[in-house]
Amino acid sequence: MRHLMSPLDFSVDELDKLLDLADDIEKNPQKYAHACDGKKLATCFYEPSTRTRLSFEAAMLNLGGSVLGFSSADSSSASKGESVSDTIRVISCYADICAMRHPKEGAPLVASQKSRIPVINAGDGGHQHPTQTLTDLLTIRSLKGSLGNLTIGLCGDLKFGRTVHSLINALIRYPGIRFMLISPEELRIPSYIREDVLTANQIPFSEVERLEDAMPELDILYMTRVQRERFFNEEDYVRLKNYYILTKDKMELAKEDMLVLHPLPRVNEISVEVDDDPRAAYFKQVQYGVYVRMALILTLLELV
Repeated sequence: MRHLMSPLDFSVDELDKLLDLADDIEKNPQKYAHACDGKKLATCFYEPSTRTRLSFEAAMLNLGGSVLGFSSADSSSASKGESVSDTIRVISCYADICAMRHPKEGAPLVASQKSRIPVINAGDGGHQHPTQTLTDLLTIRSLKGSLGNLTIGLCGDLKFGRTVHSLINALIRYPGIRFMLISPEELRIPSYIREDVLTANQIPFSEVERLEDAMPELDILYMTRVQRERFFNEEDYVRLKNYYILTKDKMELAKEDMLVLHPLPRVNEISVEVDDDPRAAYFKQVQYGVYVRMALILTLLELV
């Protein structure tokens, strides 16, 4: 039995197979319409979510399976003090696979150690968000043709952004990857990512504060929102929330084939006027998220 806690839980070969399966699901949805008949997915979300939770549910329903679960800690026995370990023991009696989001780093890992069913980390605090990373990889590969030889700009909240941390960890395994880290001083990438991941693996990167300075060099711009829920005080959040806003004018500085990605939800860091630009790929990214989660469910349930 396998779990998914981090994108690194899969080798590059295994990732390629997973993305190939997602490609096939996109092209031949009917082939997989009954692959999970009789199987149940539990979505245990201790933190609010629109895309991730509904994407998992859509994925399981598209495969012919069914879904049960809860969408906030308040609507679960966590509000009565039940531990994650006990909850997953109970869920293991009801479902065949579980997707868990939790505000505490490591909570899904604790669950996986006590579970009798595969557990998928659907986001744990500011730590990891592996299925968003799988979505990002599929989007880039599908629209760019490969995952190598790219200059990728990561912009916004690089300190607390679990999607950014997961994506860096996954992409450094491909050749010719270079990062431009675009953030204010207060939201720079954590030192453990800078030193233990980028520097230790000799991955070229630069840190800049102005988005305009990075735009002409980028093949991918990965925008993120400044996350109110990760801040310790409102004053810092208000000061930084509008630090970066991607506009039509800034898009004119970019390559004709640059892609704009965003894990969503966006607040106002991408102007709605950018939505009509053919390089804006963040809503396509949402659709790819369903395909890759379908592929992941099939893989962890050993149905392929």
